[in-house]
Amino acid sequence: MAPPPPRRFAIPVRLVAFCSVPLALIAGGTIGYHWIERWSWFYAFYVAVMTLTSIGHSEAQPLSNIGRVFTMLLALGGISTFALAATQLLSLIVTGALRDSRNEKRMQKQIDALSHHVIVCGYGDVGRHVCADLFRDGVPVVVIDREPALVAEAAKAGVLALSGDATTDAALEQAGIRRARALIAAAGTDGENVLVTMTARLLHAKLPIIARVEEEATSAKLVRAGATLTVSPYAIAGGRMARAIVQPAVSSLLEGVSARGRPDLQLEEEVVDPGSPLAGKTVGTCGLRRPADGRILVAIKHHDGRLAFNPGDDDCVGAGDVIITVRSGPLQGGPDVVTQG
Repeated sequence: MAPPPPRRFAIPVRLVAFCSVPLALIAGGTIGYHWIERWSWFYAFYVAVMTLTSIGHSEAQPLSNIGRVFTMLLALGGISTFALAATQLLSLIVTGALRDSRNEKRMQKQIDALSHHVIVCGYGDVGRHVCADLFRDGVPVVVIDREPALVAEAAKAGVLALSGDATTDAALEQAGIRRARALIAAAGTDGENVLVTMTARLLHAKLPIIARVEEEATSAKLVRAGATLTVSPYAIAGGRMARAIVQPAVSSLLEGVSARGRPDLQLEEEVVDPGSPLAGKTVGTCGLRRPADGRILVAIKHHDGRLAFNPGDDDCVGAGDVIITVRSGPLQGGPDVVTQG
């Protein structure tokens, strides 16, 4: 069974606990001297501080035997307690744990301020590429991973990252799942992705969940667990390799369209808002066939789920529809855009 996610900000709590013990001893010493010797509160406080810090004090007011015994016990307790508190503080400073805790608290504040972000569970090979693409598009991302080294790598790449178990409610809540735009289950095994998907679906009934799958038989389980879409990296890679041989021109064109490094040829999508001038018009009358910015209309995904490829002029555009276009410009790869180079 996976370990529970680490307690948030545990180091400052431990530090406060160690620092509170000397304060408690000072308070106890003050009360003890006041009660035993009938001294004033200020003088009792003064003697307690001098005793606990091992500075000592002259007996301006004589101590009773009970008071001397109380002083010895207080001094012995003060020496050990102050030494332990100082050791713990130095340990936190030397190991950098105090700095890490401060960074963790700052990062958590940034995550708490996010909304409409994407949670990526797992920063392995797949998760790393997903984060890079989302980050490049300006989409805020929060990574959850158990491995401290991978969490540090994600943070170094500029991604907000949490160390924890994404199959638990606590880790997903800490990542802000109720405010998230989507979740990507990219853990190393199908079993983990099933648990992540199931946990996320119970916490957010309408959240889009994209799950990585290795074995084809697991795809159905992920869908039953609540996945919106399952993706097999092996199937995608195999299909692209086969298409590069059987249909090299088509493969080159698709590679050019999907490549983020090609600003001259990009697939784009645009949601038609209710107040858009396109809403309620047909393709022939709204100007989509005569784009001035180099866009070519490819398809319209209607709000009811219908997907119309190369829609006709009489196809109506409604609010909530998604217009899919290809933006073309001066080609920067010559014939390699449509042929195998």
